[in-house]
Amino acid sequence: MTDNQKADRPGRLSVERTVVDAVLVVTVQGEIDHDVKDALSEALISEDGTAAPPRIVVDLSGVTFMDSSGINVFVAVYRQVEGAQGWLRIAGAQGPVLRILALVGVDALIPCHPTVEQALNA
Repeated sequence: MTDNQKADRPGRLSVERTVVDAVLVVTVQGEIDHDVKDALSEALISEDGTAAPPRIVVDLSGVTFMDSSGINVFVAVYRQVEGAQGWLRIAGAQGPVLRILALVGVDALIPCHPTVEQALNA
């Protein structure tokens, strides 16, 4: 398990990675915007530029804000895992974050689930 935070803005974004039954579960807390998009990408993509493992659940239950930078990261990761015969699922998005996912149509591309457990079992 690792915890990544932007050094110049501690506490703004926290990302933890765990593996549950060969599925990468990335738990994100804080705000997702242009300043932290690289940290989010690094948590989802391996060093060689591929998503690994190719099955990923992103827990957004602790995310209070997300702009188009987060949307762009999720769409890019979705394309990579799909190309590797994998999948990406979003779990726990609340309020404004859930609305932005629906507004731009990401929820039609990437399955969104109320909980991590439901995303893992879908």
